[in-house]
Amino acid sequence: MAEQPLVLGFETSCDETGIGLVRGQTLLSDALATSMAEHERFGGVIPEIASRAHLEAMVPTVRRALADAGVTATDVDAVAVTAGPGLTGALLVGVAAAKAYALALDVPLYGVNHLAAHVAVDELEHGRLAEPSIAMLVSGGHSSLLLVPDLAQDVQELGRTIDDAAGEAFDKVARVLGLPFPGGPPIDRAAAEGDAAAIRFPRGLTGPRDAVYDFSFSGLKTAVARWVEARERAGEPVPVADVSASFQEAVVDVLTAKAVRACRDHGVDHLVIGGGVAANSRLRALAQERCDAAGIVLRVPSRRLCTDNGAMVAALGSRLVEAGVAPSAPDLGADSSLPIEVVSR
Repeated sequence: MAEQPLVLGFETSCDETGIGLVRGQTLLSDALATSMAEHERFGGVIPEIASRAHLEAMVPTVRRALADAGVTATDVDAVAVTAGPGLTGALLVGVAAAKAYALALDVPLYGVNHLAAHVAVDELEHGRLAEPSIAMLVSGGHSSLLLVPDLAQDVQELGRTIDDAAGEAFDKVARVLGLPFPGGPPIDRAAAEGDAAAIRFPRGLTGPRDAVYDFSFSGLKTAVARWVEARERAGEPVPVADVSASFQEAVVDVLTAKAVRACRDHGVDHLVIGGGVAANSRLRALAQERCDAAGIVLRVPSRRLCTDNGAMVAALGSRLVEAGVAPSAPDLGADSSLPIEVVSR
């Protein structure tokens, strides 16, 4: 195998079919096919629709990724695939496809953790991650704080959401406000015209007796819904921009405060933020402000790499190959609740 192997990555944990090609820490291509438009009318991702869309998009997306990178399938040295967590049916499509390509090409296969891959993708833009680092992952399905002593083999969970994840709360609040799905981008845009101090929404799990690193956004989502319902019952207009800004501020205030606290408590001076919600402009700004004040180096991937993509899976696969981690067995399966401590299967 070459000194810097070419790794083909498959990501199908939710509604996006992502195929990436990475050599070392260099991103060669990142092809994406999404079924988001098919889910929009339901206000959320429908697993069966996502699985069928992956089946239809898989081969064309692989071909596009190879063409964009200027390589052929026979140039691939290893295959990596998201084995979990995620939607079971969607994961199975990706795992089956990755196993088929690895078998046909006679190259090793690595089943990787979706959450760890969100951390690894930052290396494609900012170089090798400092170890240890604190990682905060925020998406539609996950809000987690991690201690990362060794990205290839040792990732430890410090805290997680106990109910709605941050991205899920964005989606539900957007629906209450009559904004499109997914809710993150439209709330971010509306908030830019609003007053973040207009409404003091609650900050979940921030009391002295609450779990230090866990997250809870269900109560915040309910508080926003009740505030909007009260305005509507009174026949008063709902100030969408102010509600969006105030809700968004409540979310990012909690996220950034807990992330900085985790860094201080563990003596770590590097924080990386990943996941779809990491594209939020206010989260990026407040995180930078608080990290600067605390002397913490902040790393956030570009917005295109924050959401689910094949590049992140290939990036983690590349780290595993470099670290000499054993490949997955031929009977690799999907695990919808794969714990973050399991970087590869």
